[in-house]
Amino acid sequence: MAIKKPVGAITRGTTNPNRLRRVDRYIANLPQLKSRDCVVVDLGFGATPTTSIEMLQRLSLTNPQVTVVGIEINRERVDRGIPFQTKQLLFVLGGFEVPLPKPFENKQVDVIRAMNVLRQYDESEVQAAWQLMQTRLKADGVIVEGTSDELGRIASWVTLSKEKAISFTIALKLNEVDKPSKVAERLPKVLIHRNVEGEPIHQLLKDLDDAWLRNSPLSTFSPAQRFIATCRDLKASGWPITNNQKRWALGELTLSFEAIAPLNLR
Repeated sequence: MAIKKPVGAITRGTTNPNRLRRVDRYIANLPQLKSRDCVVVDLGFGATPTTSIEMLQRLSLTNPQVTVVGIEINRERVDRGIPFQTKQLLFVLGGFEVPLPKPFENKQVDVIRAMNVLRQYDESEVQAAWQLMQTRLKADGVIVEGTSDELGRIASWVTLSKEKAISFTIALKLNEVDKPSKVAERLPKVLIHRNVEGEPIHQLLKDLDDAWLRNSPLSTFSPAQRFIATCRDLKASGWPITNNQKRWALGELTLSFEAIAPLNLR
């Protein structure tokens, strides 16, 4: 049987330990992670298998039976992961078509994490990549696709179901950002070029900064208390925030994707 060429392009592959800890924390709290025989994909894990190894360590605290599959389009990177393989950590060559190794080749996937992958693609390529990944999901599976800075202090991502984008999340190390709109540098590809006057994402970041400024006196207590008040203000003003104070205290804000969807996708 002929081996199909992976779908996608080789990107820089830069990675660092702990870079994706915020998104792993988010995934660890998803209901999909609690499914029996859970399979999670780390798509585009980069030049070293570090993020896949860390992902298994973190997610197995929630589900000890979880299997993590690291997928890379670069054969040399896959080869670097092979020595770290276990029964629950596997590596395979592939792209957005999300192939799985034996004995999982006929299974659908619970969660696909694709961080810092599409950032290096053109905006026009995002929808096709999303749609191809969506074909590999279980009926209730999700994709978490976005961007983080190199040290994992700032991150944002879109969560997609099998049919559509459902939410947008910002995650910040609160004591290392002057204002929340710093995340503008690390928006997902679908949003990063839409941070302009008239677009919903631009308005969200403006309102977020305004609320952050209004609540500056609370920084005396902690950045977390300031961010909690900021998120509470945003929710009161009508933004459809879907997570709670426990997540806000971690510097994590999630809201409906529909509220910030680019105008060209509506």
